[in-house]
Amino acid sequence: MKFKKDPIFWWASSIFILALLLAAITQNQLWLVLMIGAYLLRPTLASLGVAHRYVDERQMSIHYRSSNVAFVVMIIISIIFAAKLNAEGNEAWEIFNLVIIAGLAVKALFNIIFAKNLREGATKIIISAGLLITLFVAMGSVEEGLTFRSVQRLVPPLAIVGLGILSKYYPRLLGVVVFIAVAALEFVILKKGFTWAQIGTAVIVGVPLITAGVCLYLPTKNEISDEPAISQ
Repeated sequence: MKFKKDPIFWWASSIFILALLLAAITQNQLWLVLMIGAYLLRPTLASLGVAHRYVDERQMSIHYRSSNVAFVVMIIISIIFAAKLNAEGNEAWEIFNLVIIAGLAVKALFNIIFAKNLREGATKIIISAGLLITLFVAMGSVEEGLTFRSVQRLVPPLAIVGLGILSKYYPRLLGVVVFIAVAALEFVILKKGFTWAQIGTAVIVGVPLITAGVCLYLPTKNEISDEPAISQ
């Protein structure tokens, strides 16, 4: 396909030039990060269906596969850095914790949006969230070693995994239970302090789980169609 200078090209070029100008004027190279936005503008808009006509199917397939590989690599690197900083006693490891949770939460939410299978997607979100929280609780207990207290900390996140598994069979009931579990989880997270890291973690963990709870509680199309018609 012949390369065309469509509106996305000009928007991306404008962002690229703006990044260079801001970096030159302020002498702060951090503005160059905007170049990432220029590079990701087309595949992001195409994935959201906003500019699908400007990207052919082959481009979409390439963007999809390369994005998945890049996402996995970034998550692995973030986990390695988080583990390294945690082992050194550096509390900055929580920043990587936040990045990982945010990435997985966004991916899980958009899996639901794009697949349009609310209950199945909700189950996957709850299980994934439970496993992710279990991972970070375990990472935070590395220095303490295997003790009764460290094992006890794993019970709540593993219980969330159990809720996700049971949600396949009792979706509406588990939807209510998930709301209660989220409220308890948010209390535990924010109880440690209202720092940006704690608030960010509460939002990133809470929003997907609440969304999953809503999706479990809402009736499916099959349930709506099976309801008897109300006589006039």
